[in-house]
Amino acid sequence: MADSQSSIALNIGSQRVSMAVFEPSKNGVVLKAYDSETILADPATEVTRPAQVAYAISQLAQKLKAGRSKARYSVAGSSVFTRFVKLPPLGDDDIEQLVTFEAQQHVPFPLDEVAWDYEILESAGEKEVVIVAIKADALDELNESVTSTGLSTAEVDVAPMALYNAFRAAYPSVSDPVLLIDIGAKTSDLLYIEGKRFFTRSVAMGGVAITTAISKEYGVPFGEAEAHKTQSGLVALGGGHTEQLDETTAALAMTIRNTLGRLPAEIARTTNYYRSQHGGNAPKLVVLAGGGANLPYTKEFFEEKLHLPVEFFNPVSAVSVGKGVDTDKLGREAHLMGELIGLGLRSVGKSAINIDLVPTKVQAARTADKQKPFFIGAAALFLGGLAAWGLLNTLAAGKAQEETKNLVEQKEKLESVANPIQTLFKKEDSLVALANQYTGAEDDRTFWLDLLQEVKAAMSSDSVWITDLEPLFDYNPTDKGKPGKSIVKGEFYSTNYGTSALESVKVDVPVARGQKAADVPVVTPTANAVRIRGFWRDNPRAGNLVYDLLKKLRAEPQHFKFEAMTVPQKDAKGKVQGKAELVELKDEQIVKQLESAPAAEDFAAPFELIIPLSREVPIK
Repeated sequence: MADSQSSIALNIGSQRVSMAVFEPSKNGVVLKAYDSETILADPATEVTRPAQVAYAISQLAQKLKAGRSKARYSVAGSSVFTRFVKLPPLGDDDIEQLVTFEAQQHVPFPLDEVAWDYEILESAGEKEVVIVAIKADALDELNESVTSTGLSTAEVDVAPMALYNAFRAAYPSVSDPVLLIDIGAKTSDLLYIEGKRFFTRSVAMGGVAITTAISKEYGVPFGEAEAHKTQSGLVALGGGHTEQLDETTAALAMTIRNTLGRLPAEIARTTNYYRSQHGGNAPKLVVLAGGGANLPYTKEFFEEKLHLPVEFFNPVSAVSVGKGVDTDKLGREAHLMGELIGLGLRSVGKSAINIDLVPTKVQAARTADKQKPFFIGAAALFLGGLAAWGLLNTLAAGKAQEETKNLVEQKEKLESVANPIQTLFKKEDSLVALANQYTGAEDDRTFWLDLLQEVKAAMSSDSVWITDLEPLFDYNPTDKGKPGKSIVKGEFYSTNYGTSALESVKVDVPVARGQKAADVPVVTPTANAVRIRGFWRDNPRAGNLVYDLLKKLRAEPQHFKFEAMTVPQKDAKGKVQGKAELVELKDEQIVKQLESAPAAEDFAAPFELIIPLSREVPIK
């Protein structure tokens, strides 16, 4: 789907991750493909959010065949620090220095701890900049969720700026002041747009607040409250609107209205600030965007509260649509695609605001790319000088002494350039090695969490559950001599808190001459397989659920490997017969225990699987 000319746009929200593939055209860009994935925005599961985001991105990359393309993605407006600053009348040469000074004054963190950027805005007779900053470690964590899927980073935008770029392209003839309300899961972004003027503020009010209110009102878990909201929820209106509804639906609608009612008050406060501090005008049109606007009667609610005409955002008119795109789906979800459209327009230079927050790894790669031409040119100059020195020395034998003196001086000058270059190369190799250690440690740290997510995604029935997941060392399903050894101590479940759960296993290390066997180091090995134990209940309609789980794990393995090397046999004389081959494992080589059905007196029957891992993972 994605080729060398395609551009990947990625919008990472709190409850929804969406991706689009764009292709440049004569008049702009063409939307070639689009899809989205939903993640749970339950505050109680915030610790698993990076893994959820990475999994959602990997699913979208597979669906849209993004491969290892470079992606432009946006971060939520609530995740960044945004300031609009008016500048004194100075020359263009002083802008960079002045903006850096203003950033030091307004950003509440040292600038070396943040990723930040700015854009000069067009204002009435004044120079104004918008400064955007985000903690570097937070951006690096989000970038890791993107790059761990195989994608690389082209640019990092901010959602409100991407929305503004999409609005400017989709509504070029609108000159009246407009308020664009993007209702997200955790926050809502308010964008005030007057031609080329722009102001934004994030408000801590969104779909999660509504779901939390329903959860508290009815005493149900967050996931169940979310289902009630999306399946039966609507916004109650004034004038006896709920009298036509049944009692349950009316009560739910009033809960949603009361929670959503906090947003108009924040809009009024922000409008007053925009008019008094930035000289803006009150909006004459309201445009709704974001997943929080999906609830029925949301448009009518804001018309009632704000006393202004309200319409849904349609940024798709700013791009062309490819033949393979589902236009019905675009029609339903156009108001959700503002960030993607804005990012797609950036790929062809048709954006008014261009913010780029650069993650640490991306900055290092860009610096290295800039230095490469210098390194190559200097090295070529050095080698060329040596070649010239040798050639001239041979041809000009009569002037050898004089020419040699001159060339030696030239050689010394070139060496003075080459030696620092070699030092930089060594330093670069050292930094790359150090970075690889960090990335390797991070991959090892998240391996088991991602593996659990993969197992969880393969489980589609509550009639089968897992009780134990145990790493194994030295396991080969085709070699009876290597049944695998547990890395977890047998008495782990009864040990005191703080005691190591890892078994010290002696690895076969050659004993040097003069070294005692007792001196052989005892180390914790790397895991190459995992034993999964659990129980299953008979379900005649679903068949054998354990084999169904195994089938789904085989479908798209990411952390498991369903193949192994055979062990060549030896004849009576000890000669090896044949050679090792890579073979696919059969179900009976993986399933170590599985009863045909639970006993009559048992609630469920146990099962045991041993599956090789896709790579060896150090256990520390």
